[in-house]
Amino acid sequence: MSADTPVTPRPLPVLRQAIDEVDGELLRLFNRRAQLSLEVGRLKASTTSQGKPMPIFDPRRESALLARLAERNEGPLTSEHVMMLWREILSVSRALQRPYSAAYLGPEGTFSYFAGVEYLGNATRFQPCSNFAEIFQRVTAGQCDCGIVPLENSLQGTVGQSFDLFARTNVIILGEFFARISHSLLSRAHSLLEIQKVYSHPQPLGQCGAWLRTHLPQAGLVAVESTAAAARLAAEDPHAAAVGHYRLGELMQLETLATGIEDNPSNWTRFVLIGAPDQTPISKGGDGPHRSSLLFTLRDKSGALASVLDALAGRGVNMRKLESRPLAGECWKYVFFADVECDMAEAAFAPLRERLGELCTSFRILGSYPEGPRLSRLGEEHAEVRP
Repeated sequence: MSADTPVTPRPLPVLRQAIDEVDGELLRLFNRRAQLSLEVGRLKASTTSQGKPMPIFDPRRESALLARLAERNEGPLTSEHVMMLWREILSVSRALQRPYSAAYLGPEGTFSYFAGVEYLGNATRFQPCSNFAEIFQRVTAGQCDCGIVPLENSLQGTVGQSFDLFARTNVIILGEFFARISHSLLSRAHSLLEIQKVYSHPQPLGQCGAWLRTHLPQAGLVAVESTAAAARLAAEDPHAAAVGHYRLGELMQLETLATGIEDNPSNWTRFVLIGAPDQTPISKGGDGPHRSSLLFTLRDKSGALASVLDALAGRGVNMRKLESRPLAGECWKYVFFADVECDMAEAAFAPLRERLGELCTSFRILGSYPEGPRLSRLGEEHAEVRP
């Protein structure tokens, strides 16, 4: 048969039978993997450190696994498809070992919620919190295994409340991930001409201002406390719409009239996963790029910060971020938050850790973790508007 000879497609019943056979094999393999995961869970429960069992979530192990799968992937599944599938598999595996809970800035339907679902998977028990302090409190009290905290946005900059809470709370950073913030217009209406009012949080309204003025000049813009609250209001009014995450429409049974309506598509939020100190991952650093987050205070003298920077540079450590915040209870004194490109927990950096401890009045490693993935919905790169 020549290369130009067309291949006769197999009949649909034959293809469906083949798919059914593959599905049966996948089910057998998934259950085999689940049995192994249960064994791991029993081992973790019986292996204690300082009187506590090993942590269920090991971001270093999971990051290395996902990187290995992406490298071995031969298609036609894209690497993004593979990541989506295995994040859910890992989520179920954690739930089999022990129910895993995550606190987030609620209510259900916020960008923090959907970002957490995409990263941790649907088998995670998500618990909404009314403010950032409550997220930290639930983690430190052991009411939640982890907390999902927005740290900085590519357009608005850092979230100051999060940095302040790190200085006041004994938590660690387990991992990080980046979520693309893309907005959709959601409504019970069937066309833009029916919309008289648009609800959303002030930030999304501002981020979609040009699009809203162009496509909905007749509509009034109303700021509310969250995108989830906006969707509830839109669900009650057939002439109203909400700006929010596309999956919020599914949650509130709203039509999606437009997607990708943000004025600047380069809108990303960096989230960190926080946990109690006894949740320190057990796996080694791995081969991929790592980041460490540091918290320190300095003596009030000339060159104090420069000495810290020189110590890092002398060891060849690149600093990615440096943020100063007022020190609680101390007028005109500051605490510094820094991200550096290394696994500061490695034994090779012990002399540097000791030197930084000498230079600072207080020095704390908030966490060392793999560089986080960029998460975004498939196919949502350009605006789509329903006529």
